[in-house]
Amino acid sequence: MNTNHILSAFDRDLEGVQAKVMRMGGMVEQALRDSITALLSHDIEMAARVRQDDRAIDELDEAVKSDCARILALRAPTAVDLRVVLSVIEISSNLERCGDYAKNIAKRTPSVGVQHDIMETGTALRRMAEFVQAMLSDALDSYIHQDEDKALDVIQRDVEADQMYNTLFRSLLTHMMEDPRSIATAMHLHFIAKNIERVGDHATGICEQAIYVLTGEMPQEPRPKQDSTTRM
Repeated sequence: MNTNHILSAFDRDLEGVQAKVMRMGGMVEQALRDSITALLSHDIEMAARVRQDDRAIDELDEAVKSDCARILALRAPTAVDLRVVLSVIEISSNLERCGDYAKNIAKRTPSVGVQHDIMETGTALRRMAEFVQAMLSDALDSYIHQDEDKALDVIQRDVEADQMYNTLFRSLLTHMMEDPRSIATAMHLHFIAKNIERVGDHATGICEQAIYVLTGEMPQEPRPKQDSTTRM
């Protein structure tokens, strides 16, 4: 087997595993959209589908990791190619966790009643979800297009996602103090908001991998964080 043929096969392997990661990203983005839609419309059937479809995301994550293990064993990549394989493993893990957060939101949907006044926070919740979903989409774009500037921009936007979460947390806390009957619903919405905020964290993780592939180093600056609820 000549060297050109080996390189060609290796390139195909890399393209194949990256294509799986991108497909996985699309499935996760859809799961997040559907989980929020199901929550705010109290669509129990849609929520159940989100939970069921998470199996496909998990299976794709396993396939990506299996493919990467085979590439590492058979191709022995070095330098940039090695960074690509390692980044794919990390990105797949980030996406799998985001799928879990979508599933967790769907799990809580039957417990959140639409009749309660506290569901007025739904507008803020949807806005936060859309903001974080855009972060995730841009993070994947930054990776596939090797766009360091976009990756850095997404990392900085995580501060705003944290601020949105903090605002929503305080609103829910006010509801619980003013009306003890809202506590159960507010707690569910708080955990949902935290799941959404964590998706933003994983989007920044994907951007860090994009930068790692391009530069060979992880970003030196610590991630910007504005989640103050852990200190309350």
